[in-house]
Amino acid sequence: MIIAVVDGMGGSIGAQIVLRLRNALPEGADIMALGTNAIATGNMIKAKASRGATGENAVAYSVKDAEIIMGSLSIVVPNSMMGEVTPAIATAVASAPGRKILLPVSNPPLELLGVHKRPLQYLIKEAVVLVLEHYGLPLEPEEEQGV
Repeated sequence: MIIAVVDGMGGSIGAQIVLRLRNALPEGADIMALGTNAIATGNMIKAKASRGATGENAVAYSVKDAEIIMGSLSIVVPNSMMGEVTPAIATAVASAPGRKILLPVSNPPLELLGVHKRPLQYLIKEAVVLVLEHYGLPLEPEEEQGV
């Protein structure tokens, strides 16, 4: 079970995803923190990621090993997050063989039709439910009630 969480800027969304995953998954789950900068990676490590790496090459190299890749929609949009998501990062994430679970929040001005705006915590809970279902793991009681 290898899950990559990709984030940039301050890493706050990534840190929240990592924390929620760590609380929901079995102890041996490998959660990789892949940051576009050291602050983002550091914040995800503080949230109890198993390991972390920073920068374009580290993200591009590491995502190919992940069974699941998580983050905001911005991680597949070139030049998003004020340019931190380089075209190489966006291409590597989008092209990686793992399942992508992306939160419909983005830094560039993108409008996603058919997607209802929901609080970030709700989106993260919903994403973790998808991970648990992917691995056939039991849902936490609050997740069973429809997130």
